Amino acid sequence: MKATGSENKLFTQLVSEAASCTRCPAMCDRTAVFSALNGSPLARVMFIGEAPGRKGANRTHVPFSGDQSGKNFDRFIASIGITREDIFITSAALCNPHTDSGANRKPTKSEVANCSRFLRGAIGIIDPRVVVTLGSVALEALKNIQRHELNLKESAGRIHSWDGRLLVPIYHPSPQVLASHRREAAQLQDYKVVVQAIEQAGLSIAGLSIAA
Repeated sequence: MKATGSENKLFTQLVSEAASCTRCPAMCDRTAVFSALNGSPLARVMFIGEAPGRKGANRTHVPFSGDQSGKNFDRFIASIGITREDIFITSAALCNPHTDSGANRKPTKSEVANCSRFLRGAIGIIDPRVVVTLGSVALEALKNIQRHELNLKESAGRIHSWDGRLLVPIYHPSPQVLASHRREAAQLQDYKVVVQAIEQAGLSIAGLSIAA
């Protein structure tokens, strides 16, 4: 049985440590998007994104919410019968990286490395059977936990073994990616592969809500 009182205590402690982290000088004034709002510590499936969007998760404190990327994500998981209550969602970088002008930017490698202890901690505590990375930054971030040789272009929409789990790299649900790299029809097919991974792990979509 997962997420005993001990695991819940460890998760609460990890949340506290993330909230007080000052390892990235450029983001010390920002709040880590990492709390019970990320999902259930009982989740068997974990989604990992890039970083909180300035107008989205950075404002709502809920990963993939409050902006178009969040709306797309909700639509994609709904297409396979998954709800947010069934999963845990986190990011390679927990704070919003933005430029001096306020525009979103990709987190740097050092920022992702600084956050890797929280990603490692979340994976260790929640112990998901299936990990789904959303975009290249998230896929690369896993290398800080356990090395792999995957890249998004060649590995997207396929099931891989990683760190004793099943890993499905897929593209980020942002409007920019949908327009230029992975159209909606292809992304919807990728989410069907997530279902295959869930079933391959001995789980079922219907059973996820029970587990969570």
